[in-house]
Parts: sequence; structure tokens; C-alpha cells
Amino acid sequence: MALTSQPLRGKKRCKKIFWAVFPHACFILSLVIYAFLGALMFSHIEGNRKVNSSEGYRNFLQGLWSISKNLSDNMTENEEVFKEKIYNLLGTFQHEWFVDPKKIWNFFGSLFFCCTVFTTVGYGNTYPITRTGKYLCMLYALFGIPLMFLVLTDMGDILATVLSKCYNEFRKLQEKILASKLCSVFMCKKESETKSRRSLLMNSKVGINEPLSIVEVLKSQSALKRKPGQYRNAEIFEMLIAREKEYTKLSRTKSIERWSSCPELERGKTMTSVIENFDKIGKELEKLDVPILLMILVIFVYISCAAAILPKWETNLDFQEAFYFCFITLTTIGFGDTQLQHPRFFLFLSLYIIIGMEIVFIAFKLGQDRLIVFYKKVISFCGEKKIMPKKIYPK
Repeated sequence: MALTSQPLRGKKRCKKIFWAVFPHACFILSLVIYAFLGALMFSHIEGNRKVNSSEGYRNFLQGLWSISKNLSDNMTENEEVFKEKIYNLLGTFQHEWFVDPKKIWNFFGSLFFCCTVFTTVGYGNTYPITRTGKYLCMLYALFGIPLMFLVLTDMGDILATVLSKCYNEFRKLQEKILASKLCSVFMCKKESETKSRRSLLMNSKVGINEPLSIVEVLKSQSALKRKPGQYRNAEIFEMLIAREKEYTKLSRTKSIERWSSCPELERGKTMTSVIENFDKIGKELEKLDVPILLMILVIFVYISCAAAILPKWETNLDFQEAFYFCFITLTTIGFGDTQLQHPRFFLFLSLYIIIGMEIVFIAFKLGQDRLIVFYKKVISFCGEKKIMPKKIYPK
């Protein structure tokens, strides 16, 4: 019986883990599918557009030719006049005149553009040219940005749980070390004696199948009557707790057998727990309470790791430029002043971008909470100053 129940418990544990992970995997998979569909759409629309020689393009080339001809014919021309002509001519320059759409809007380039859209980074070096592409970009962002925020909130719960557990474990370890230093020899000795007595009592078998009352314990354990009253009451209480734990374990095994005998009820219970997992999104993030300086340190280390790796394939960037680029990306500012030569390599680190945005989002959330607490204290302090009655001095 024990051998057959172990595989069943293993299967149920695997199912429980699967349904616990299912909501998180569902959100991430939805975002990946949405990005791939957008990449296929934009690569087809923008990659196949026809490059027309517009009138502005022809005027630009004509102006460039005339400036170069005047510069070669008259080298004594005023430098300020020459600079003004070049400045006015470059003001009419458009990037798409000298770009092959099929090279920019291939699958990976379109995928990189889609990621910059729903993450709200928007570097500005790649953008739709056709009117259809612009309309579809607005529609794509309208549904993609809420989906991205949902993924950020969901992963924020996971990161918040990990951070709070690590921080709490660190605090517990710190408290244990401090308590071990302050603990006297007498207290430690007394605690060890009580623990040994409890373990002996827990190991003692009580042959009763139902929860015990104090009268039944006294009847069944006649050896307790010969002990002093203080120890007898303590041992009775501890035996009752041990018997209650044993009884709850038996009731749990009975409930498991009942669920296994009725798979419809088990399936309904599983679906209810999955729906509850969806309802709990964002709850762990609200309960997170770690020092803001710790989050700033985590952000600095996280960006520094990427800034050390990024110059390996982006040779035009050093550590400082890469650090600046990662910070601008993870905070979704996206100036576009730093352009990547190999964006597809950075695209493969999209998980790094999402997790980094999560960490920055958590830091901003903690900073926001701290600001709210600070404003509350300031307002309450000012209110107390106004409410305080003025002292009346006798004449």
C-alpha cells in the first residue's frame, strides 16, 4: 500500500507544481507569441515597402551637389556662410532615404522594434514609415503595453518573494548570532533540558484513535498521577498537542483518499486554486518591505554585469557607455543616442531586460512608498503644530 501511494503522491505533487507555475508561464508565453506575431507583421509591411525617389530626396542631392561645387570653385567663401548652408541642408535630411527596408525590417530587426514598442523604450532609430505601419503600430502598442505590464507585475511578485525571503533569512541569521552572544549558560542549559523532555514525550505512543480529553489522559496514563502537579499538567498538555497533530495527519490522509476516489472534485479544486493564483497577482509586491539602499545596490550590480558583457560584441561601447545604455533601457527612457551595431545579440537577452525592468520597477515602488510615508509624517507634523493650543501667560 505504501509503495503504490508514493507514485500517486509524486504525480499529485507534479500536478500541483504545474498548476502553480501555469499562470506565470501563460503570461510569458503570451508575450513571446505576441512579439513574434508583431515581428512577422511589421517585417511584411515595412520590409516590402517601395523606396520612391521623392522630391525632398532629389532637392537634398541637388543642394549637396551645389554646395560641393561652390566650395571647390570658390575656396575663399566665408566659413560662416558655408556652415549655415550645410546646417540648413542637413535639416531636410531623412534617414529612410539611404536605408534598405529589407535589411532594417528583417525578422530580427522587426522583433527588436516590437520589444521596444511594448516595453515603452522606443529608441527612435527604427520606426514605421508607411501609413499602414503607423496605424498598426498604435494598435499593437495598445494591446502590447498592458500585456507587458501584466508580465512585469507577475514577475515582480516572484522577485518580491525571493527578495523578502532572502532578506528575512539574513535578518534571522543576524538575530541568531546576536542571541547566541547574549544567551547565558544557564538559559541555554535549561532550554536543552526542556527540548529533551519534549522529544521524549513526543516519542511516547498513545494508543487512542480520537482527540483526547484531560480525563481520558489521566485514566490511560496512570504513571502521571505519581508525579508532582506542575510536571504532570505540563506533560498532559504536551501529550494532547502531540495527539492532536497525529489526528490531523490522519484526517489529511483520509481527505487525500477521498479526493483520489473522486477525480471530478479534485479537478474542481485544482481549477479553483489556479483561478486564485490569477487573483493573487500583485499581492506579494504590495507586501514587500526591504531597505531602499539594498534595491539600489541590486540595480547597480545588475547593470554592471551587463555593462561588462555588452562591449564584448558592441566594440564601439566601453564600460561607461554600456552602463549608461543599460540604465536608459531598463528605466524605459530610451533616448536613442546610443545605437547598437548588433541588436539581435541584445535581443537574445530580452529576459535580462524584463527582469531588469522588474528590479527597477520594484525600486521605484519602494521609493514611492517611502515618499508617501515621508509626506504623511510632514503633514501630520504640520497639523499637530497648528492644532496645539497657544500657552496663555498670566498678566
